[in-house]
Amino acid sequence: MTIVIGFEGSANKIGVGIVRDGAVLSNPRRTYITPPGQGFLPSETAKHHCACVLSILKEALLQAGIQPADIDCVAFTKGPGMGAPLVAVAIVARTVAQLWKKPLLGVNHCIGHIEMGRLITGAANPTVLYVSGGNTQVISYSERRYRIFGEAIDIAIGNCLDRFARVIKISNDPSPGYNIEQMAKKGSQFVELPYTVKGMDVSFSGILSYTEEMAHKMLGAGECTPEDLCFSLQETLFSMLVEVTERAMAHCGSREVLIVGGVGCKYLC
Repeated sequence: MTIVIGFEGSANKIGVGIVRDGAVLSNPRRTYITPPGQGFLPSETAKHHCACVLSILKEALLQAGIQPADIDCVAFTKGPGMGAPLVAVAIVARTVAQLWKKPLLGVNHCIGHIEMGRLITGAANPTVLYVSGGNTQVISYSERRYRIFGEAIDIAIGNCLDRFARVIKISNDPSPGYNIEQMAKKGSQFVELPYTVKGMDVSFSGILSYTEEMAHKMLGAGECTPEDLCFSLQETLFSMLVEVTERAMAHCGSREVLIVGGVGCKYLC
């Protein structure tokens, strides 16, 4: 029986999870929320994580009903992610590992998402659609390594959605993506937007620029509503992702798709 405690702080969410042989014993989290129209800066996000991490650590141990002596290993997100928040949480993880005299394990953020999804779903060898604030990739496992079949060639889908949310002042609580989805459900008019798929890769910067311009022109003229724009942007982006994912499935002969990452959690599941 192995018990591992993990520290995650790669973006605006910080969490401490405790797992015993694949079973999640606790997973408390806190999210840094900024006012509408504003993103989260690395330095301010790191301060938030520093202020929260010890209370979350205590909460995780309490929920799991274990003591530090019961922990076998300390894990932390090594990257990729935002530099300052990653460093802040890594320092805490290293300190805890030294104080408790436990081995320290750095975890790749992307692989952590994928393996967590495989563990929970029991998927054998799925085609993976990894969509988050900083990553958009179609991945498959072959010959003992993960291989990227396609990806965003400029900005990630999460970054595209978050920046659009700032333009039309959508609330960041609980997240811009969640609120865009709720507004999209009320949209009734589809506004045609650029659809950019290049082989197995996608591009989001052009559609973001176009949508920002449309927001200023069409909303001001009353030609469409914010809900219509949310609906149109969401449907266009997701259609692009479905196309490249289906192509990867055909190439790999896969019958399973595993959607992981923050955008997958908030939107697609």
